Amino acid sequence: MSETENRIEKTKFSYKRAVSYSIGQIADIASYQAFTFLTFTFYFAVVGIDIGLIMIGFIIWSIWNSFNDTFIGYLSDKTHTRWGRRFPWIMASLIPIAVIMVLLFTPLSSIGITDPTLNFVYFMIIIIVFELFFTMYDINYTSLYPEIFITEEERAKGNNVRQLFAIVGLLAAFLLPGMFISSYTSPLPGEYPTYGIVVAIIVVIAGLLFLKFSPKGRTEFRKDYKDAPNFFNTLKYSFKNKSFMRYIPAEIANWFVYGMIPVMVPLYGEFILDVEPFTISLLLGVSFLSAGLFMTVLWKPVVQKLGPRKSWLISMTIWIITLIPLFFLGPGMEVVAFIVFFLIGIGLAGSLYIIDIIIADIVDEDEVKTGIRREGGYYGINIFFQRFATVFVFLIIGPVFLIADWGTFTPIDIPEFEIRSLLVIFPVIALVIAIIAIYFYPLDGKYLKQIKEQRDEIHQDKKSKI
Repeated sequence: MSETENRIEKTKFSYKRAVSYSIGQIADIASYQAFTFLTFTFYFAVVGIDIGLIMIGFIIWSIWNSFNDTFIGYLSDKTHTRWGRRFPWIMASLIPIAVIMVLLFTPLSSIGITDPTLNFVYFMIIIIVFELFFTMYDINYTSLYPEIFITEEERAKGNNVRQLFAIVGLLAAFLLPGMFISSYTSPLPGEYPTYGIVVAIIVVIAGLLFLKFSPKGRTEFRKDYKDAPNFFNTLKYSFKNKSFMRYIPAEIANWFVYGMIPVMVPLYGEFILDVEPFTISLLLGVSFLSAGLFMTVLWKPVVQKLGPRKSWLISMTIWIITLIPLFFLGPGMEVVAFIVFFLIGIGLAGSLYIIDIIIADIVDEDEVKTGIRREGGYYGINIFFQRFATVFVFLIIGPVFLIADWGTFTPIDIPEFEIRSLLVIFPVIALVIAIIAIYFYPLDGKYLKQIKEQRDEIHQDKKSKI
């Protein structure tokens, strides 16, 4: 660590500030993972929308995202208020996200409207409006991370606290439905909406606590909005950044796995393992509790010793090895399933811990080259690619189920091989692609150290001019 970096770390970092920032992660993770975990199963198996229409819906959703994510990121960088660049967006999005979490699981069919076209239109409106407000929250919340936590040590400590709160959000998203929903594919009336209400309450409480207590960002960056490039230059600078473009394939692949596993686990648990919804939720809960443990005891020291790039390569390799046993599990193997899901948490922990550290380093490199920080622009484009990963999930699920003659949900003639393949084979292929991509990622070793030293000099110069 450089002398300047060491001095900044000693005077600036506090766990109180890290906790007050990280509370916002609960609202972020709980809402999006609830959306990811049950939206597909609910609208396919419960509402009864054809798999082809669901696939079309998410393609349209991705086209919307191509504008939504990048433009909101650009607007965030250009925002200037007495609350800073990011907070007004978070304030405006919090309550709408909570309302949509309830509406997401209260379709027209719940009030007796069974027309497939109307239910599909409702599905489309809900996922697009959810994405609008979630993006407003997520881009601005995440953009505060590299701004609040500047040095390598700050980011390591801050990210450790943040990911522990992320585990709380994940547990809310994955454990709670098993307490309120008797069957993910044939629930009793009102069970899904009740779960939506509970998630909405969690989102509001966590979000308000974040808005009340979180740091608002550093003063030395408050004038950066004046020099932020226009929308098209934001895109140009981001796509010309070699580090960013070599990171993107690995990020898409990781988010593909983040998406595919929770989408398929409800069907895998019910029809392959033959277990109850609460057990399915516990399996995912074990993975994320394991992830929380290994972030602290394993990946923090590994990242500090080897750097983010090498650590990410190791974590994805471990993730591949631990996913493979899921292909061979079946009824009566609950204990083995819990062991496997616990081990999956090791690789998952590395990915969760490292991914935002890497994008923060990319923002630093961009600042060294351009003189301004553009977290919003980078995170906006970053989230755009994350959503493409979700689209790939459904572009694969749709054809696989159609080939298996399961285009319309039925609890008979279950395509067991296809469900196993979607949970294991396709994620493994994605992670192999990610390993190849991140192998060529340049921000590592001496070059990364040089970027951090130059970044520190820029920040000291900005502070001296305040």
